[in-house]
Amino acid sequence: MPRSAIHWAWVILAVCFVNLFINFSARLGFGVVLPSMLEPLDISRTGGGTIYNAYLFVYLIFTPVVGYLNDRFGGRIVVTLCALVLGLGLMGMGWATGLGWASAAFGLAGLGATGMWAPLMALTQRWFAPQRRGLALGIFSTGYGLGLACMGALFPLVVAVLNWRWAWWMLGGAALFMVLANGLLLKSSPEKAGMRPWGETGEQAAQPSTASVWEAGLLKQVLGQRLFWIIGLSYFCIVYAIYGVTTFMVDYAQHSLGVPLASASHLATIHGLSQMAGVMVVLPLSDKLGRRNTILISNSCLALAILGILLWGGSWPALCVLVGLLAFFFGANFPIYGACSGDYFPRQIMATVIGAWTVFNGLGSICVHWVAGMLRDYTGGYGISFGIDVGMALAALALMLLVPNRRAA
Repeated sequence: MPRSAIHWAWVILAVCFVNLFINFSARLGFGVVLPSMLEPLDISRTGGGTIYNAYLFVYLIFTPVVGYLNDRFGGRIVVTLCALVLGLGLMGMGWATGLGWASAAFGLAGLGATGMWAPLMALTQRWFAPQRRGLALGIFSTGYGLGLACMGALFPLVVAVLNWRWAWWMLGGAALFMVLANGLLLKSSPEKAGMRPWGETGEQAAQPSTASVWEAGLLKQVLGQRLFWIIGLSYFCIVYAIYGVTTFMVDYAQHSLGVPLASASHLATIHGLSQMAGVMVVLPLSDKLGRRNTILISNSCLALAILGILLWGGSWPALCVLVGLLAFFFGANFPIYGACSGDYFPRQIMATVIGAWTVFNGLGSICVHWVAGMLRDYTGGYGISFGIDVGMALAALALMLLVPNRRAA
């Protein structure tokens, strides 16, 4: 392949970033669009949680399958096909006429989303040398914060000029455009493209194959370790806590505080921008302090932020500040928990451990969306729900205190 002034790794990173941006604009932006969907579709907030959970159920069930297909056939094919499915699901959300249709459409989007996190992370890491992956993943991970920020800023304009359906049609169209971009630009590995990962030196050895993982029984060993379950349960608790706020924060501001939608949606922008800043600060910090110590700091700050929202969230300025604090640590939370796989378990099985912990993530999200939605419908407010979120954040913190601090070799 002819030499270029720009290493193809940066093209891969850019394409992966855009895919992530589109997916998380839909996933995290759901809470921004939801209040405008309730009355036209004649659904309750519990129903809104059901729509989101349809996405999560499908995502959880098929993520391990897509992970295997990614290893078997390569990221280019898997990500391209998943972008197609994601686009069709999001377009379907724009045509939804009720709870059933919306749930089916967002469930289809969840199937497409299975190719928009782990396969993209794996693809990014393959194209960058080990000592450069933190930089690459830090840039890559800003995609989901930027997606939420853009939804918070642009959605009120879309509603004012058009209506809520166009938010889904625009996202769906962007995902369908990426089918072409992925097919043309993505390459499954630098070796197959006749290149080397960016930043790799001549002395660096090739990464070990994962082919013998199952034969060696490493997965069984990991599942039998107490640390796997402690970290996984902590992950479940903190995901429950933070999604209990982020999914419903715009609805809380609009209907509990009486803030107009155009202003309430700014919470998503604040959240997204703070999230991007957190990724670039907290992730490098974890290389110095260790994953466990960084998670302890992060979970403590998340618990304090949610407690602050419970006690002082009735003030609009205070709510904006507290959402920003929560988002700063929210953005780095998922990558840091995932990075624990390399600190505490064999490197040959890192992806498998991350995939297994994704189940804890999904279960936490599913539980909180139903519980928070039902509590809001029955009580008329989010006080009890936010109180439970504080307790779950403290539980996540307590569980990580049982984990020894360890740094990757």
